Amino acid sequence: MIALVEPHVPWVMGDPSQYPPKRLKLPPYLADTPRTRQDYSRYLAEITYMDSQVGDILRALEETGLARNTLVLFTSEQGGQFPGCKWTNWDLGLHTALIARWPGRIQPGRRTDALVQYADVLPTLIDAAGGDPDARKFDGRSFLPVLLGRTDQHRRYTYGVHNNVPEGPPYPIRSVFDGRYRYICNLRPNEIYIEKHLMGISGDGSLNNAYWATWVWHAASDEHTYRLVKRYVRRPAEELYETAADPYEWRNLAADPNMAEVRTRLSQELNRWLREQGDPGPPLDTPQALEAARKGHHPVPRP
Repeated sequence: MIALVEPHVPWVMGDPSQYPPKRLKLPPYLADTPRTRQDYSRYLAEITYMDSQVGDILRALEETGLARNTLVLFTSEQGGQFPGCKWTNWDLGLHTALIARWPGRIQPGRRTDALVQYADVLPTLIDAAGGDPDARKFDGRSFLPVLLGRTDQHRRYTYGVHNNVPEGPPYPIRSVFDGRYRYICNLRPNEIYIEKHLMGISGDGSLNNAYWATWVWHAASDEHTYRLVKRYVRRPAEELYETAADPYEWRNLAADPNMAEVRTRLSQELNRWLREQGDPGPPLDTPQALEAARKGHHPVPRP
């Protein structure tokens, strides 16, 4: 396993001159401020640098004669390190790339809408290596048949959990996605969401994201920026999006009576999975619970 640190902050690698800030077309989930454009330019440059590293890795496999006997899975830990992406359960935070390469086994250029999640990776690798992925009790299961083109179906649902500790004050979030609709449950909706690395400064602030302060400043005069800031710090108890048709998840359908059946189905499925996982909700998402877990203790009684 090779863990590339790019494009994690600080964005200092690559050549930002390839991406002149004034010529960039920012995605709509970013506030259009001069500092955001400057940082987004550096972010794209670092992604380009990372791409070259991936090329180096694939070239090493070719040069050593191991390429045809190696399944390569390229993925990301989470979405980009911008507001509304990483540290959220929105699509931009949870939906990451997964590219597979296995010469002679996986058809190049093929795409699939099959739902998989990280718990499925280990069983898949065991299966690809000729082992029995069902010999042990895993939370996931092998998606090797999807990679080999035998099926385009894997999971009916994928799940998301975020607690925000120690990135900021507790803000427990749980979610479920069925490939079309995403249901999100914010367990402390009366609190404001704070992500200290993105929104705050400690010491010289060299690793923090200075663009956030420019968002707050421009929110006073720009309605779109105000909506982005408000959406990030204040969340309703329930969110429901038709992500397939609304990829940036702007329209919350949770209160739409026409979506009641979908909301109920996904809510019940999420509750079922949380019970299966022994997730007690907010009691799990505290600094005390995190410290207990670090010491190897179960932090709260199982429900």
